[in-house]
Amino acid sequence: MSAAPSQPPASALARSVTSLFGVGPERAALLGHLGVHTIEDLLLHRPHRYEDRQNLLKIGELQLREPASTHGTIVALGTKWYRHHSKSIFEIILEDGTGRLHCRWWNLPYMEKYFSKGNEVLVFGKPLLLKPRTIDHPETEVLEGGEENFIHLNRITPIYPLTEGLGQRWLRALIWHTLQAFEAKIQDPWPPELMVPPASGLALPSRSQAIRHTHFPEKSDQIEPARKRLALDEFVELQNQIQARRKNFELKAQGLACGGDNRLIKPFLKYLEFKLTPSQTKVLREIRNDMSSPHPMRRLLQGDVGSGKTVVAACTALMALESGFNVALMAPTEILAEQHFSTFSNWFKPLEIAVMLRTGGQKSPETRREAAEDTPGKYSSGMQSPSSAVHPIITIGTHALIHSGFNPEKLGLVIIDEQHRFGVIQREQLLRKGYYPHLLVMTATPIPRTLGLTLYGDLDVSVIDQLPPGRGQVRTFVRTADRLPKVWEFLRSKLSEGRQAYVVYPHVEENGQLGIKAVTGEFENLQRLLAPFRVGILHGRLRPQEKEQVMTQFRAQKLQVLLATSIIEVGVDVANASVMLIENAEQFGLAQLHQLRGRIGRGAHESFCILVGGAKTKAAQQRLRALEETTDGFRIAEADLKLRGPGELLGQQQSGMPRFRFGDLVNDLTLINEARQIAKGII
Repeated sequence: MSAAPSQPPASALARSVTSLFGVGPERAALLGHLGVHTIEDLLLHRPHRYEDRQNLLKIGELQLREPASTHGTIVALGTKWYRHHSKSIFEIILEDGTGRLHCRWWNLPYMEKYFSKGNEVLVFGKPLLLKPRTIDHPETEVLEGGEENFIHLNRITPIYPLTEGLGQRWLRALIWHTLQAFEAKIQDPWPPELMVPPASGLALPSRSQAIRHTHFPEKSDQIEPARKRLALDEFVELQNQIQARRKNFELKAQGLACGGDNRLIKPFLKYLEFKLTPSQTKVLREIRNDMSSPHPMRRLLQGDVGSGKTVVAACTALMALESGFNVALMAPTEILAEQHFSTFSNWFKPLEIAVMLRTGGQKSPETRREAAEDTPGKYSSGMQSPSSAVHPIITIGTHALIHSGFNPEKLGLVIIDEQHRFGVIQREQLLRKGYYPHLLVMTATPIPRTLGLTLYGDLDVSVIDQLPPGRGQVRTFVRTADRLPKVWEFLRSKLSEGRQAYVVYPHVEENGQLGIKAVTGEFENLQRLLAPFRVGILHGRLRPQEKEQVMTQFRAQKLQVLLATSIIEVGVDVANASVMLIENAEQFGLAQLHQLRGRIGRGAHESFCILVGGAKTKAAQQRLRALEETTDGFRIAEADLKLRGPGELLGQQQSGMPRFRFGDLVNDLTLINEARQIAKGII
């Protein structure tokens, strides 16, 4: 590669990589596969590991199954074919005077075009055999003579993610020369006085130093501070966007006066059969302050399963209703919407407040109230639309609330339950049904603090950290499949005592996965196994009326066992159900298992959650053991984040979570907090 180009103009980092020497359209397209389009992208292309090439091992020093780097000269190479050319093995043999090393690639015959006899090759891998020394599918780099070897050898050498057609050596040299030319143009993105003080334990390099140390560190202890500095830049950029969006919102949005006057909340609390916990009262105080402020409320309510978020939502709704505004509550499933409709109807019946239900399974909204005859005009018209209601009402529904048919007048409050099931866009669609209504989003899936500060950074956060009194203890046990006979015996004993149980399987129907159970395939088996106790079945493919019928029978104890998929994760509240059996438990996420477990322990009886599975990996075993050890949802959420990572935890990218090159949402809480402070200073 030729010498580096002359100093670029100030805007050079935003230029295309095609402006670099040696990068034509073909190579630019290959770099594009790696997310590298501009010079800045190239300088931020992070190595996925490093090799210490200051002390390469001799071939004769390689140890069995210990990863190491070595190099030698190719003395032989070739491809051997098996079974009528259906299988192949390509092999090179290296020699360095201390021994020979066989490097093999199975079913990759095209590898032959990359090597020639006499090439000096650097190899990284883990020997599988010592007689002869053999590594399968190693990482390799053909070493070429010349002055550029100082980039690749006798140093801590970066190893980059590649795509087919790009060589490690070529990319490393490109980054080296680009850095030489453009390092002077790399600037810190915020004023130096806002930089984190050393007292915080984060004495970090400048951005230009961090980029150099990322690619070509002189010492290994320069790598992590460089990563942290570049991660901090990413977090500051995100927090800037979050805080600027919040500030702009507050400048243009006028809050609705929804603090209420207590004329509905006081009798409501008096009718309740329980007292609010101090934690619930504290949260309601925060919400009332928001609802009375000149800016619309944007608040996230976190609370573990069974902590009493629904009654807080009811009180919040009453504040808006007292103030003359309508309320919309959106839930992710019809089962949860039905549950809320039933609960709010019972609670609000003495207050003569209309509660409407709107789901995809209905042609029109309904107000199914026993009180219809007692209070004509308030609940009677099944075709009544929210916009025609004389008195403020609450409409509970699913995604159907987003659709064009729902157009409430004077929408003062939007409540979204199980927020993680909805995307930011869906949330905004519902908010646009009114003129900057207040927003309360709730989740029973505790959010790790790192995710909370990034994913929900534009929301104020309230936490209900106490469970209501009178709840039975929930004990969790992990069992292997060979213990199932005893598990069924235990379950039958609890049914005989008058309790009810849930049995959960991962799938609706069998899909060919060996040993993975499905509700439709096991229904008849369970009926025989648990006779004379009655078993009901519930899954997402049933029609809404069928789901409602099953749940009604289970609540009325006409069914003793509910066989279901994870559809019961939210929205099912049956105090008499005290046993939860989950088979193939390793197929579920940790937070999901915790949610399922939250369906029991809702009455005064001691409850039992039994996780049956064949967790084969260490991570899967750790996941199940974490549930056995604690019922604290926040500890479980942190464990889930560490075990699965944010990508798998968040699922579909509807959240708007950015892709971080350097930030680590598992371990960078301190950096995220620092970024919030820096962003405040910038704003």
